[in-house]
Amino acid sequence: MSETANGKVALVTGAGSGIGRACALTLAQHGYRVVLAGRRQAALDAVAQEAQALRGDALAVACDVTDAESVAALFDTIRARFGRLDVLFNNAGRNGSPVDLDEVSIDEWRSIVDTNLNGVFLCTRAAFGLMKTQNPRGGRIINNGSISAHAPRPNSAAYTATKHAITGLTKAVSLDGRKYDIVCGQIDIGNAATEMAARMARGVPQANGEIAVEPLMDVQHVADAVLQMANLPLSANVQFMTIMASKMPFVGRG
Repeated sequence: MSETANGKVALVTGAGSGIGRACALTLAQHGYRVVLAGRRQAALDAVAQEAQALRGDALAVACDVTDAESVAALFDTIRARFGRLDVLFNNAGRNGSPVDLDEVSIDEWRSIVDTNLNGVFLCTRAAFGLMKTQNPRGGRIINNGSISAHAPRPNSAAYTATKHAITGLTKAVSLDGRKYDIVCGQIDIGNAATEMAARMARGVPQANGEIAVEPLMDVQHVADAVLQMANLPLSANVQFMTIMASKMPFVGRG
């Protein structure tokens, strides 16, 4: 068990698969009591069993981050079970259809904004209220940004807009949380090898119109980075971290 964790409580949204699963298991393995949140109870239960096999402590709670009542119920459960929250990893998110901007449906736009931005706000709002009143006071919020928080992919207006917005929210929470010992940082991830990024290995559109295969990195590197951010004392903060497959087209001209 990590001495820095020492039984602290961490909430991971979108914990049923991909980056959320990897981060939840790593946090549990290093001494965090982890709350796994997501829409699919069966997937969360499977991750909780994996965590317990690693001698970790995990609680699976079905939650739709786009629904204020569902988020409120999640935090009621956290209060009742643990009485506090030390780390929130806002990881839940979704992509959109890779179509021209005029072909993006209004319903899909709203769904992406609901998940990627409003969901992060609802969870952050609830965590902020708990962290500023608990004893000891304070906590850490980590937002899953994206390389798309810096530069868009072709045909990704909704996703890119929400990820740019997450950067603004991260800064605002970091500022507003100072007086309550609440810190907030952002991890921008590029091409972690998960089901969501599997298409990169098959070839994806580039800015010049070509289709190209992109390198991927082991998702465990992301989990290790989130653990590093989580383990910092509240007197220190990683404001922004970019972790990416070294040779993916981002730096320079691709």
